[in-house]
Amino acid sequence: MNLVVDIGNTTVKVALFDRNGMVETLVESNCSLDFLKPFCAKYSVKRGIIATVVDLDETLRAQLASLPFPLLWLDNKTPLPVINLYETPETLGYDRIAAAVGANGEYPDNDLLVIDAGTCITYEFIDAQGRYHGGNISPGMQMRFKALHQFTGRLPLVAPEGRKPAMGNDTETAIRAGVLKGMEYEISGYITAMKYKYPELLVFLTGGDEFSFDTSVKSIIFADRFLVLKGLNRILNYNNDRI
Repeated sequence: MNLVVDIGNTTVKVALFDRNGMVETLVESNCSLDFLKPFCAKYSVKRGIIATVVDLDETLRAQLASLPFPLLWLDNKTPLPVINLYETPETLGYDRIAAAVGANGEYPDNDLLVIDAGTCITYEFIDAQGRYHGGNISPGMQMRFKALHQFTGRLPLVAPEGRKPAMGNDTETAIRAGVLKGMEYEISGYITAMKYKYPELLVFLTGGDEFSFDTSVKSIIFADRFLVLKGLNRILNYNNDRI
């Protein structure tokens, strides 16, 4: 059994895998990892992988060190089951490469565009030969709403929930429709451009934010909110099999 720990800016996403099959998942605050031991105690865990975007304090590191099985800490030197063509691998976010690895594991012989809609929206491309080429980073939904409020004198902070006409008929709906429609058009534009260059392209959507797409876009998207966790598990299996 594998333990996968994905430590983000505010939350920790945890999953247990029986080889490639996901058995259980959990999301907790990243303030403490004391939930890990009882979570793992229910299963016979043999190894784990840790991926973090934040620096861990001594308490969190001690909680991880106390786990009774070996841990693989993902970094830019960790061997990967794909070819990484990124020019600065030391600056590449683990979640970006893990999402690409996860998608490639699902459809290994296809050109893939992976869209991760979270704090930022990231776009990753991995080709049918398993070569990760890189991608782009764009502001995420909450970042866009907050930026309109913080960098202007009078625009309010608007929630994503509520009326969203095609064209806003007051300031609140103008901001909401502008942000959400802008994201939808941006994502649709990336998909259209990449499909023109790679006609057999498959598109994965993952992350915490949800969007509504028109029917033509929806038909070419695989939605998988566990794609990063699956990618991390695949990296762990790949490294274990190399031993």
